[in-house]
Amino acid sequence: MASSSSYNSPCAACKFLRRKCLPGCIFSPYFPPEEPQKFINVHKIFGASNVTKLLNELLPHQREDAVNSLAYEAEARVRDPVYGCVGAITFLQRQVERLQKELDAANADLIRYACNEFTPPPPPPPLPIHHNVALRQRPAEFSRRSSMGHGGGGGGFHQTPNFPMPYSLPNWNDHQNPSGDHHYYGGGGGASI
Repeated sequence: MASSSSYNSPCAACKFLRRKCLPGCIFSPYFPPEEPQKFINVHKIFGASNVTKLLNELLPHQREDAVNSLAYEAEARVRDPVYGCVGAITFLQRQVERLQKELDAANADLIRYACNEFTPPPPPPPLPIHHNVALRQRPAEFSRRSSMGHGGGGGGFHQTPNFPMPYSLPNWNDHQNPSGDHHYYGGGGGASI
C-alpha cells in the first residue's frame, strides 16, 4: 500500500478536490501526492463520491486492488472513451489467438519435419513415357502376327493393356539366327519368311 509522505502534504484526491486531507482520509493510502493524474482520471470517469462509497464497502485488504482496477479502467476510458479496457482486452485476445495459430502451425511443421526423417524413401519415379508407349504397342503387334499364321500356333504374347512392364522388350524383328534368316520367335512351327 502506498502512503502519504507526511501529514502536511495532502493526497492527490484531497488536493484535486481542494479540501483538507485528514489523517483518516480514505483516499490517502491509494492516491499519493506524487500521482495526481491517477486520481484525476478516476474522478473524471467514476466520480469521487462513487469511489468513496465503493472503498467504504470493501474490506481494507481489498481496497488496493479495487483502486488499481478503477485506475486502469479510468486510464483506458480516457484513451478510448468508447471501448475503454474492453478494447485493450479484445486487442490482446486477438493477438493471443494469432500467436496461438502461429504456434500451432510451427508445431505442425516441426512434426512434419520430424516424421520425414523416419519415413521410408519415396518410390522410384515412373518410367519415361516413351517406354510405356512402346510396351503398350508391342502386345498388339505380337497378337497380330500370331493371328496371321506366322510362327505356327500357340506362340502368341499377351500383355495387360494398363500394366506396363518394368523393363523394355527386345525388338523381335531384328534378331537373326546364325544362318542369317529372319525368324519370328513364337512357340510352334518356326516358319521362315
